[in-house]
Amino acid sequence: MAEILLSGADWQFKNIIVEKMCTEKQRLDFYNCLTCGMCSAGCPYNGIHDNSDPRKILREIALGLKDAALNNKLIWTCTMCGRCTMECPMGVDVATVIRTLRGNFGLLAPGFLQDVVNSQINTGNQMEVTKEEYLDTLEWMEEELQAEVGDPHAKIPVDKEGADFLFLWDPREIKYYPQDVQSIAKIFWYVGANWTCSSQWWDATHYGLFNGNDEESAILTKRIGDEVKRLKVKEVVVTECGHATRAQKWGPKVWTKDPFYPVKSIIEKYKEWFDADLLHVDPTIHSEPITLHDPCNMVRKENLGDTLRYVLKKVVMEFREMTPNGNYNYCCGGGGGLLAMGKDSQSYRMSKGKLKADQIVDTGCKLIACPCHNCWDQLNDIIKYFKLDARLTHLHHLISQALIIEMRSA
Repeated sequence: MAEILLSGADWQFKNIIVEKMCTEKQRLDFYNCLTCGMCSAGCPYNGIHDNSDPRKILREIALGLKDAALNNKLIWTCTMCGRCTMECPMGVDVATVIRTLRGNFGLLAPGFLQDVVNSQINTGNQMEVTKEEYLDTLEWMEEELQAEVGDPHAKIPVDKEGADFLFLWDPREIKYYPQDVQSIAKIFWYVGANWTCSSQWWDATHYGLFNGNDEESAILTKRIGDEVKRLKVKEVVVTECGHATRAQKWGPKVWTKDPFYPVKSIIEKYKEWFDADLLHVDPTIHSEPITLHDPCNMVRKENLGDTLRYVLKKVVMEFREMTPNGNYNYCCGGGGGLLAMGKDSQSYRMSKGKLKADQIVDTGCKLIACPCHNCWDQLNDIIKYFKLDARLTHLHHLISQALIIEMRSA
């Protein structure tokens, strides 16, 4: 056993972490940590790659070993998926501890993680899409939608005051997958949704969740709140993105202390519309067996696993679960900002991804429902790296393709 010298221990280090924690839970719960190792037992990646033992960093904090803790590579290799906390007898939120270390002690985020946050702060969206490009894309997809459904009144409304909900896009949808804009808008058209999107602040994503900088996160959160007020909408609806759903639901509680507006994932709206008999689909369109990837931020942290399954089972003929699944499912391996940490994160991501690849193969499915753009990119890398015969789909793809147009309410 390595010798531990406590002569230079900073016994206030843990207190400072607790003071700086940004959470809606009780910060003092961290004092209940027993350093018992159940977090390490619960982490699927402990031992899969180097720098993957959460107990080690918790013990460093408990012993006041500030320098060792702040130099522990787990700070950046952890995906903050929350799987460890599910096994903790004291319910210690390890992900919040990691996030606090990232953003409050002068650490420099690896790769281009900070660049992504800077882009969103400076330009309004993480991919630096100009306002002209954004609006042109919406107009283009509106024209495509009208041609597809044969209705010149099918709209993608912008800055409409008094709508039922403000919809937030993922910049990938605007820049790389504009057909997704059409697919989502088709569903909104079908159910007769009273909706709008913003010309100003429209990016649902929030990499401040990953770099740990609460000041930057507060800026991003306040912008959405300002749009809710300006456009006088009833609620915010977030596109199929796990971390964006988490950030937009959680953010007003912790960063702006102004949770005055409801936030829902688009998945929750699908369920509402199915329940209201507004969505009519033909599941025989999707006869191929399909499995589901559970995004950590959407399922483990926002408890939307049952909602995902409710919707998926409405639109497909054969759904097969991964093992384990739901709250116990494995992180894709790209969460926590790892996708933005550059080439140095590749080995960690693919080491984690091997567990996910094995899960997929074990289902026998070649089609994977993936309601998260961040997970989508990681799973695409996994499919290529491990040469899987598999492909991905969003839930909106499945729904929009299976809509029974004749049953649409006028």
